Formats: sequence, structure tokens, C-alpha cells
Amino acid sequence: MNHQEKIFQFMEASEFYPHPVSKIEQRETHISKVFLTGTYVYKIKKSVNLEFLDYTTLEKRNYYCHQETTLNRRLSHNIYLGVVPITCKEGRYSLSGTGEPVEYAVKMRQLPEDRSLIRMLKNGKVHYAEIEQLARMLADFYQSSATGGKITAFGSWETIRANCEENFGQMERFAGERLNDRIFCVIRAATRSFLIRRRPLFQHRMENRKICDCHGDLRSGHIYFDDGIQIIDCIEFNERYRYSDMASDLAFLSMDLDFEGFSEMAEYLINFFAQYANDADLFVLIDFYKCYRALIRTKVNCLRLENSNIGDWARSCIRGEIDRYMDLAYRYALQFTRPTLWIVCGMPASGKSTISNELSRILDIKVFGSDLVRKELFGLEPHDLMDVPFGKGIYSKGAGSLTYGKLLLLAQEEIETGDSVILDATFSTTHQRGEALRLARDTDANIVFVECYSPANLSKARLMKRRTGTSISDARLRHFEQFKNRFEPLDEIPDEIHIPVYTERPLEACVQKILSQDHMMPDRKNIRAGSSSRIVKNTP
Repeated sequence: MNHQEKIFQFMEASEFYPHPVSKIEQRETHISKVFLTGTYVYKIKKSVNLEFLDYTTLEKRNYYCHQETTLNRRLSHNIYLGVVPITCKEGRYSLSGTGEPVEYAVKMRQLPEDRSLIRMLKNGKVHYAEIEQLARMLADFYQSSATGGKITAFGSWETIRANCEENFGQMERFAGERLNDRIFCVIRAATRSFLIRRRPLFQHRMENRKICDCHGDLRSGHIYFDDGIQIIDCIEFNERYRYSDMASDLAFLSMDLDFEGFSEMAEYLINFFAQYANDADLFVLIDFYKCYRALIRTKVNCLRLENSNIGDWARSCIRGEIDRYMDLAYRYALQFTRPTLWIVCGMPASGKSTISNELSRILDIKVFGSDLVRKELFGLEPHDLMDVPFGKGIYSKGAGSLTYGKLLLLAQEEIETGDSVILDATFSTTHQRGEALRLARDTDANIVFVECYSPANLSKARLMKRRTGTSISDARLRHFEQFKNRFEPLDEIPDEIHIPVYTERPLEACVQKILSQDHMMPDRKNIRAGSSSRIVKNTP
């Protein structure tokens, strides 16, 4: 029996501790042993050398105990009380006794289990206010975390790609045996495609200080609501797992909430975080990183099954978790891979083009506007003013059909290459919108209608400005009532794919509302029905 095993035996007795003990509970992982005494918790690092950590010497264990205490104090208060030595004298071990230290333990205040986020969720005691508070805390944490230098390098495209490929390589031997080979191949192909298409985004994240010293193991079991919010058990043993894009760190918690059956809370967390962190890119990246995190959990569970000491019941539970994590990874892959047809519609001067251009910038996709396409079709320059009666000339019904047909053709070309696309046009008739729905169905694409609204006086003021400024659009104030009378309400578009946006609000708030709603459709049947697979009401 080695000295750690002897220490563990001593720690099973209440008299070992220099304070009252109500009950001793033990928790164990492959890298640590934890003793809960009712008031305090003592955590000892096992003397192990694994691929990702080395605790084999007393000096290293002492160092990492101090690292754990220091790093976890960033997101908790009055929990990590310090590092205490375990000494040995005449064959007896004691906490902070006389003699040379033979081991070290992290001492913590014991948190009540019923105040953990996961337990509170299951008991129905978490509401949107708590999730908003958590999102704000995390946004502040990432903003103040260390960044730059070698930390930023961990967010490079090359590093992210290498991490993904390493993960796939380690999982490959399980494909076809424990994992569905077809699903594994789809996820791998989707990941590689995303990395190729979004390479500039990863560079953008590095340049905008989105790579920082994160938590590394952010999940619902490590978050407590006790004297405020306490987040514990960050990764201290390997910087590679802690230095990352904040989107990746947050994705672990969001994926964990999905896994536990609280997807609505996961969506609210992302929405609130994007708002407080002013991070619209998060909506582009989150499903990619959630997929990556779900695959990590899948791999870990596959490796756990190789342990011959696991009983039949535990094996059955692990296999169930593997299936659920793979299902999540597959769902995320479909969401970040399937292109979306964005229809930005509404009355003239309702802010459609401003919204379209901002979405185009954030999502890095093309936008095609009816004003420009119409003039190109009829051989006109963009700023040529066509002063014709309403509904005549290039604005006749036939010309409109040609224009919308060309818009849909341009959109189809983008979708067939795997890219999302934005169409900026009034889409004032049920027929025009029906053709867009048909295109989405035929190309197996998502579709979202963003309907722009503005108060009549604001729209009229915008139209008035066109008298002296330059505009591709020929719509003018005198046309307003005719446009209004001709516009057919979007009553046939399901709420799940219809986002009303009031453009008198700041542009940032409008885009936040649009992107904070989940309109991904993993099933063709959902497109036929015009509904989404998982929709969350927008935050205020």
C-alpha cells in the first residue's frame, strides 16, 4: 500500500480532521480523491501521469494545488480556502501537523448540493433571471481574463483544425463498433467544411481578443447559486484545455444543458451572453463548438468503456451517454452546415437594406437586393432614377416576376454551393413568399423571414431624404400609401420562421434579436411544415 492509499484510509475517520465532522463522503475521479466532511472539502491529486497531466511528484502536486486555488478564485468567493499540508509523524498522518509534508490537499468550503445549477434546474428553481445573471458574470469574466501572446495562439485556425483532427483520429477506431459510422463521417465532413468556409472568422476572433484564459470545464455541475454565483473546478493542470475562444468555453455549458434536457435555458444563456459580451459572432460559432464539445464527451465515454473494472450497469449507462452525445453532435453539425435562405422583407424605407447589409457582414454571406437586380435586368445603372407611375414600366407585374425569379435563381446558386444567402426585397405578396418557401424545400435549406417594421412617420421621413440623396431604390413618399395598400400581411408564415424587427431601435439591438432566435431545421419535414426544430422565444 503506497502512502496515498494510507492517507486515504486516515481521511475516512472523523478524528483525522481538526474540526467537527457531520458525515464523511468520498468522490473519486481518475485524477483526484475528494473527501466531504459537511463543512469543508479536501481534494487530493492522485500520483498519476496521464497524457494530459503529470502529478507524479509531491512538488508538482503542491504546485497544481496552488494553481487550482488561485485560478478558481476568479469565479468564486470564500470557497477555495487554501492549500493544507498533510504530514506524517510516527506512522500517523495529520492535517497541518508537525513534520515534513508528505501530501497536499486543496481545502474548500463545502457547497450545498441542492444549490448546484443542475439540481436547481431539475427542481424547477432556475428562472431566466438566474440565467441572465450567470451570462453577465461570464461575460465580465472573459472580458477581464488574461489574453494575448501564447494564449491568443490557441484560438488560431491552425490550432482549432489540429484539435478537431486529433479528436477525429482518436475516435476513428470506435466508428462502426461503438459509434454509427455514417453519422461519424457526416460530422467529420461538416466540421472540415465549416473550418474551410469560416477561416477568416477564426482570425477575426484572435484580432478582437476573444481568445482568453477560460474555465475549461464549464458545466452545470460546477455552478452553484450560494451567496451569489460560485463556479468551481476549472482546469488547472493543462493550459491547452483552458486557453480557448470564449465561445468554446461557453459552448461546453450550453451543450451540457442540452444534454440534461434544458435546451431552452441553453438558448437563453447564449442570447444573454451575446448581448452582454457584444458578440454577434457567437451565433455563427456556437453550434460548431457545441459539436466539438459533444464529440469530446463521446470520446471520453468510449475510453471509459475500455476499463475492465466497470460493471454491467455502468457500461449500459455509458453506452447510453455515448448515443446521446453523438445525437447532439449530429444535430449541431446539421445546424451549422445546412444553408439558410434569409428573406429580409417589409415596406419600402422600413430598414431592410440596413439590416441585410449588417447580417451579411456578420454572417459573411452574400446579399442580393431587388432594387439592384431589377435595374441590372433592364440595363440600367444602379442610381438611374426611374420616375414612372406606380406599378408601371420596370415596376409592372411582369417586371416584378422577372426580378423575383432572378433573385431566387441567385439564391439557389449560393445554396447549391453550401452557402447561406440574404434576399433584400419587399416580398409583398403571398405568391412571392410561397416561391421562396418552395426554393428552401427543394434545396433542403433553412428559411427565415425577417420582416422589417418602422413607424409610418419614420418611413416617410426616410423616403423624404431620398429626394435630395442618392438611392438605388425608386420608391418615394408619394408611393407610400399604394405600397401599404398592396402589401399582403405575412399571415401564412409560421411564427417559428418569422422574425418581426422594429428598425427604430438601434441596429445592434435589431441584429441581436434576429440572431438570438434559433431557426435551424434538421428535418426536411420541418421545412415542409414551415416550422423549426427547436425555437426559443426571444429575450426582451
